[in-house]
Amino acid sequence: MIYLIRHTTPAIARGICYGQTDLDVTESFASEAAMIRQHLPRSIGLVYSSPLKRCTLLAGELFPGKPLRLAPELMEIHCGDWEMRAWDDLPPEEVNPWMADFVQIRIPGGESYIDLHKRVTGCWEGIRRVAAHPGEGSATQTNMEPATRDIAVIAHGGVIRSILSGITGTALIDSFKTFSLHYGCVIGVVESAGQWQYEVLLNQVPAEKEQHKPKAFYQ
Repeated sequence: MIYLIRHTTPAIARGICYGQTDLDVTESFASEAAMIRQHLPRSIGLVYSSPLKRCTLLAGELFPGKPLRLAPELMEIHCGDWEMRAWDDLPPEEVNPWMADFVQIRIPGGESYIDLHKRVTGCWEGIRRVAAHPGEGSATQTNMEPATRDIAVIAHGGVIRSILSGITGTALIDSFKTFSLHYGCVIGVVESAGQWQYEVLLNQVPAEKEQHKPKAFYQ
């Protein structure tokens, strides 16, 4: 099984736009990680992670000593000119077209969701092959514990939604409505006879709702 794990709560004020900014984690990190650990097996033998700190810290906390492969393709969407700016301060002439079609329209100086999906899909196919054939070839055997098929992927909300959209045939434009993924969520996915199944193992609703768009779009 492959375990998709979203990072814990990042140290950022609500309402700030962030994507590939290398944020730290909050003081609740240890308790959030402990909750995640309860929903993971001991059989995980290989860990893939976004190289951003909020993911690598979790990888080190959950899987000390396990082989870790950092994959830049698993980073969150690049928010370009909007990074670390308040959503409500973004120019309407920029943000409104993007909100209408965030799949195809790129953030100024950054990415569109389809850009993210393409890079994530390439990485995911490699992870999928390793999970299906853990003992084949030196590339897949390198630093991997023998006879294990369980893999962890520590990444971001947009990345995990992209993966789930791909394996379920969900349109990208619908992925945020279909897959409500909170910080620290754990999703188990498994492939059998060419068909994918997924199970939500942990998805605790936070006390305060995340804000990843201007307030006007929530009304």
